[in-house]
Amino acid sequence: MRLAEIEKKARNLGIKDTWKFSKKDLIKTIQRKEGNFDCYGTAKGSCGQMVCCWRDSCLK
Repeated sequence: MRLAEIEKKARNLGIKDTWKFSKKDLIKTIQRKEGNFDCYGTAKGSCGQMVCCWRDSCLK
């Protein structure tokens, strides 16, 4: 997902000043807002967050 799309998703969730975040930190903030663990980029080959929309990207 492109950064512009991630920022739009964040704004739709009520996250303001998206430009202040790195891509990784913005995704982690979105994860918390969505009720998931803020674990983006920390997976070591497996992930138990089956409904997280970042799962595929994170596991790459």
